Amino acid sequence: MTNPLLESHELPAFADIRPEHVEPAIRELLDANRRELNALLDSGADTWDTLVAPLEEMQHRLARTWSPVGHLNGVLNSEPLRAAYNACLPLLTAWHTELAQNERLYRAYEQILAREGARLDAGQRKLLENALRDFRLAGVALPQERKERFKTLMEQLATLQSKFDENVLDATNAWSRHVTDVKELEGLPKPIVERARHAAQSRGLEGWFFTLDAPNYQAVMMHGAHEPLRRAFYEGWVTRASDQDGHGGRWDNSALMTQILDVRHELAGLVGFANYAQYSLATKMASSVEEVRTFLEQLADRSRPVAEREYAELERFAGRALNAWDVSYYGERLKWERFQLSEEALRPYFPLPRVLDGLFQVAERLYGVRIAERPVGEAPGAVEVYHPDVRFFDILDADGSRRGGFFVDLYAREKKRGGAWMDECVGRKGFGGDTALPIAYLG
Repeated sequence: MTNPLLESHELPAFADIRPEHVEPAIRELLDANRRELNALLDSGADTWDTLVAPLEEMQHRLARTWSPVGHLNGVLNSEPLRAAYNACLPLLTAWHTELAQNERLYRAYEQILAREGARLDAGQRKLLENALRDFRLAGVALPQERKERFKTLMEQLATLQSKFDENVLDATNAWSRHVTDVKELEGLPKPIVERARHAAQSRGLEGWFFTLDAPNYQAVMMHGAHEPLRRAFYEGWVTRASDQDGHGGRWDNSALMTQILDVRHELAGLVGFANYAQYSLATKMASSVEEVRTFLEQLADRSRPVAEREYAELERFAGRALNAWDVSYYGERLKWERFQLSEEALRPYFPLPRVLDGLFQVAERLYGVRIAERPVGEAPGAVEVYHPDVRFFDILDADGSRRGGFFVDLYAREKKRGGAWMDECVGRKGFGGDTALPIAYLG
């Protein structure tokens, strides 16, 4: 059986990828990577060209293979795909930890930086410096027993964090509100009401059916005049994946959060940090926990008095004490009262095609590029996509040559994680006589 995850494609072959392809592909690649890495080290490879570049090629190949799997798990989640994804997390975590704890590789990278650093470009030197930092953060100098404990903890952490995300998604998908009284819909935008009506019809129900996705939640909180509906949405949203979400603890993340904190703390301690916050900051711009804490406390000191004044003003406008589910609604009403300004009133002026066109024009003027949509579907030259909502755009130079591209998937739906985010589809590569253009996912 051919495996599309192991075949060479400019872009992922989404239409051909099946859950049963995932684990065999990852296992095959990891086995090949281990053989190749050992062969390189055994051969005495100790230069950028003979060691670093081949290892980067391995990592690039692995990232390209895993990328569509991780993405599909987030945007088109299913039980078989979730099982395949979770089966591979410990395998991938073990590989990355093995790399970062490999003493021969660490010494080779130290020697390459010392010997070749002066002639390498800034990007190459930064790659080596970051790699050496990551070796130390993974406990490369630890005794073998503590290395094994670190590796076990990293695998546990990957599994725990994935389960946390799954619980949030499942709890969100499980919540719904079936409305049969039109009075409950007072104030809601027409597109949201129509969407809920279609959702009810698709389920064979009368009235309107609401799920707990971000567009519904934001619309109800800002525009819903019916307070019980606002309260139901608010409580549904803030209690997701908790012991208060009405599902009897089925997706309760409380114990998981404790386990994640415990594992993180032990990980940090193994490699010499007092806590996980210190460990996390080792790869970030802030220099210390105290610097972050001071910044947050100063921000709170300056923001709180303004927030308190605005909240008091909002309560005066409402004529009563406000609950958490009232704030956005009365804030929107106050904005209309003062300025005759409403997000819904502005919405017709900012349809998605116009927004994208304006955004692309700004990018084109700033960077001297052109953004052009490529057809999607099965026709020759078209891009394969995983859902009808998805579009693809090329980023072109002034001469028409490609510089990169991105998938756009903007609409909420069941089995898709919430929020606004981006991720890597294909990382940029330009070494070993081969190139790969950067491709991103935007959702």
